[in-house]
Amino acid sequence: MFPAVRILVATTGVLPAGPVADFCSRLVGDEAQVTVMTVIRVPRSFLESLDDDVRRSFLDDSLVNSDAAEEKALLYLEERGRRAVDPICAALAAEEIECDIRFVEGDDPAEAIIQTAQDMAAEMVIMGATRRLFTEEAWRSVSARVMVNSHLPVLLVPGSRIEDTQEMPVIEL
Repeated sequence: MFPAVRILVATTGVLPAGPVADFCSRLVGDEAQVTVMTVIRVPRSFLESLDDDVRRSFLDDSLVNSDAAEEKALLYLEERGRRAVDPICAALAAEEIECDIRFVEGDDPAEAIIQTAQDMAAEMVIMGATRRLFTEEAWRSVSARVMVNSHLPVLLVPGSRIEDTQEMPVIEL
């Protein structure tokens, strides 16, 4: 019996769920350890501005809650994160693969993915390929930076339709 493989699936919400779940089901055994994550940049200054002083009294300090901004940030992180990971989690559940979920706040998605992979001792990272890999611009992408800097195997799953990858279709003459 082989030990469980620890896989980190990093998504922004465009990673095609079916192919990822199919690949995971072929790779992992009964002791699968799959974590699905997304990195969210939380606009804290915007969320704090939603608490404008027009709605509360300047004389009532009891309504000012220092934890309110952090609570809003966590709610934002949860809401945005759910939208990104739920399709992958549902596809994994259909393959009878349980998964952990992580929502990571960060400004640099590549670094957050690498750090999460290290924290969970992942043995592989699965990500979406949103650009053709053999262009100069692609090597500055998040997926390329994870490939270069993580020293883990990285599986790039292309979008299922050309619209998913925001590329121009190739026209053959």
